[in-house]
Amino acid sequence: MSSTKAIEDSLTFLDNLIQSPLDILPHREYAEKLIYLELQGPPEGLPNKVTGALTELASSLSQFDVQNTRVVVLGGGTGLSNIIGGDSRKESWPEDPFSGLKEIFPQTKAVVCVTDDGGSTGELLKDLPFIALGDLRHVLLSSIRKKSLQDRYGLDETECLQVAKVLHQLFNHRFDSHPGSREKLSAAVGFDPALLPEPMYKYLDGLLDLLFTVPGLAKVLSRPHCLGNLLLAAAIWQDAEELRHSGYTAEACQPFRSNDYQGLKHLCRIMALAEDAVMPCSLTPAGLQVLYSNGTLVSGEYKSSHARRGYPVDRLFVSFVEEPKVPDELFKTLKSADIIILAPGSLYTSTIPIFQVPGLAEAVCSNQKALKILVANLWVQKGETDVVREDPKRRFYVSDLIKAYHRNIPGGVKGLFSHVLSLGLQEISGSILQSYAMEDKVPIFLDREKVGAMGFRSIEAGIFSQAALRERNVIQHDPVMLGRAIRTLVAVTALQQKNLSREDHPRMSENLPGSFSMKHALVLKDNLYPCERYTALKKWLKNINIIQDNGSEKISRRLLDILWFHQDILVSHLSNIKAVQIINRAIWSRSQEWDNVYSFYDPVDSTIKICQDVIADNKRFEQAFLVALGQALLGNYAACKEMETLEKRGEAVGKIYRLTVRPPEERNSFFSDQELSNYLKLSRMVRSESNTLQYTRLVNGNEGFTPPGLLFGLIYTWYLDNRFAEHVEYKMAVMRTDISDLIPEQVRIHAMRKALVEFLRHSVFCHSSLIYEEIPV
Repeated sequence: MSSTKAIEDSLTFLDNLIQSPLDILPHREYAEKLIYLELQGPPEGLPNKVTGALTELASSLSQFDVQNTRVVVLGGGTGLSNIIGGDSRKESWPEDPFSGLKEIFPQTKAVVCVTDDGGSTGELLKDLPFIALGDLRHVLLSSIRKKSLQDRYGLDETECLQVAKVLHQLFNHRFDSHPGSREKLSAAVGFDPALLPEPMYKYLDGLLDLLFTVPGLAKVLSRPHCLGNLLLAAAIWQDAEELRHSGYTAEACQPFRSNDYQGLKHLCRIMALAEDAVMPCSLTPAGLQVLYSNGTLVSGEYKSSHARRGYPVDRLFVSFVEEPKVPDELFKTLKSADIIILAPGSLYTSTIPIFQVPGLAEAVCSNQKALKILVANLWVQKGETDVVREDPKRRFYVSDLIKAYHRNIPGGVKGLFSHVLSLGLQEISGSILQSYAMEDKVPIFLDREKVGAMGFRSIEAGIFSQAALRERNVIQHDPVMLGRAIRTLVAVTALQQKNLSREDHPRMSENLPGSFSMKHALVLKDNLYPCERYTALKKWLKNINIIQDNGSEKISRRLLDILWFHQDILVSHLSNIKAVQIINRAIWSRSQEWDNVYSFYDPVDSTIKICQDVIADNKRFEQAFLVALGQALLGNYAACKEMETLEKRGEAVGKIYRLTVRPPEERNSFFSDQELSNYLKLSRMVRSESNTLQYTRLVNGNEGFTPPGLLFGLIYTWYLDNRFAEHVEYKMAVMRTDISDLIPEQVRIHAMRKALVEFLRHSVFCHSSLIYEEIPV
């Protein structure tokens, strides 16, 4: 670390000038006072000598040398790119592209989460066997530095700004349909050789050429995309000998199992960065799985981030298509880092997934010399931090953020960070916070005492953008202010280490909740790359009949979109379906006595049948298809269904529903005999002791009744997306209530609902790994 002599001299001068000089600065902690001074300058109204001395101290802090300080920032998406060099997706970014952490700490490297599956990244995953590229592209552009461009290409300041502008246009250009030709695409983004250094232009021009000439890449141009993602894909393709010589075709997705992403390194060098300036946390495709406290598990980052289950997140998992591989440079980088920063961002989709890659949490913990900082999120995020696991009724605090990290990172948070850097809300007017509250945006509050009791140092600072607040009334992290605050914290830490004994450091609290060891990676049971699954879904749709008077191709595309979006739907769930038929309402003959779903699975001809009335509404169509798909898993399980009136003393008192199932050898079902029996019992059917193929259910008076086939379709749909099955959501609401042993029936119903969810998770969607059942220690 650099010398602190200038800072010490300024502090000594102040001590001689005034007693307890730092007491005149706001905040309570030593580091907070100095950060405030460096960011805001001396308070007004002080004697000139004191103001001058404080100004000198602020100058010493701002000049603290961190040019050779090695920084590693871990995170994903907007949060990571923003603090490194500003959000490079914004239209205004080219106006000030060379600012942020990267300019204050030139030796900054980024470790990027690769579980994204939405937008252009999700479209790429349909066709190419790569990791998620969107966040890598985003961070890569944000990382470019003026001095590096000048040193590599001999550019002046104006030319550097021009390069940043062209790269911004190139990397952020989006199209919804095929761009037509390479020439038209180049013209649309202003890709001019006169505006870029020759080596950079030639390399990027070559990547554009690949996109239009290599069949496996050209295929992706027909989908909505961000051009920067395609350029990164082309770079990886170009440098992957294995892929180029594997006979990859546009018709089949062949797994790409490379030990490295040389194309990403090459692109880093072309952009005047170190080849390991931006690294993926894993070289193996990975997906996100969110387990809620009611037992449901949602797969997919995009889907989980938009889910509104109404239950707290219990745990997060990262699933891999095979045993994950990590870039060799990554472990070396973490080992040698002087500062390790956990970037702000989505709690469950940014930093936590990185630490579920085997070995990365241990690598950070083993570096005991580095200053480790968690930059806390600013806002509560719907579906993630809007419901507290321990108490769903109260708001979310920074201590809850730490608990979530502790619970979901293998081995917990001990050794991952020592300081928590938060935005000082007292520096923002109440009227602005109130206006945010009107938009249902709530800040994550710092509960300093609890955070301290956990063993972490809380640092509150005004690390938000004054310009964004003034011009757009937006509160967000300012990359420059954050970089300056961290530089001051580095200086303060260096000062304190001279006089701080080991006993003075905060110790990890023993009162933190349990954490999970997760000694093994979660590898998907079916071992399919996303593009392999997509190919299998397309093959299934090609082999079945879509029966409709007109527009069968459009129905096929809609079904493909539904199946792709719900990643928990297994390809094997489709095995009992030979056709999907859209039926005109005039000839719709199915009784709607029990439901208004207007779809069903007909085991006679193995066809999903949907009433034409619902296809105009995307939501109703998706609901109808999913309900029938769920029924298809039962197959032809039912040999006979009967409803018999029950009379007592000549008066009808109810009905008895009698179901006779086929013998196992005649059954065409997704479930084993035992699994089918388990489900029927959970649906409150009673198995006959004298005939094991017969089940009954009593219905009181004229009460409604949901037959087990329809019920299964509904709960299958509810598990995938609770918005589509309000009937089931209502029944499952008992799991939200506090259970009292005063009412045994409530306890029994709660246990049955829990068992039903477990049946869905284990037997239907096959999430049966022991990792899901691990007990915290």
